[in-house]
Amino acid sequence: MSWLYLMFAGLLEVGGVISLKMAEGFTKMKPSLAFVIFMGSSFVLLSLSLKEIPISIGYGIWTGIGAAGSVLLGMFIFKERKDLKKLIFVGGIIGCIVGLKLLS
Repeated sequence: MSWLYLMFAGLLEVGGVISLKMAEGFTKMKPSLAFVIFMGSSFVLLSLSLKEIPISIGYGIWTGIGAAGSVLLGMFIFKERKDLKKLIFVGGIIGCIVGLKLLS
């Protein structure tokens, strides 16, 4: 169950980062509220997952999911530049996430 908590915590972190971008410096109420909800929920699930998963593994995976997801969604939702180099490095992050999971 801890791994499921961790996966959802990472996905909620991505939602929080996207909401933060849409909040435009907390000047828009709905995205600002969404940010607080997403990140609060993400931290709760992360803390639950860390009851069984070592912090060195759990935090690395949580931030990796957040970073990779934010880059990918930024390219598609916010029309940020897409290029092969960026995708290669995101692939590297995903590879590291898989590697950390395999180590545990």
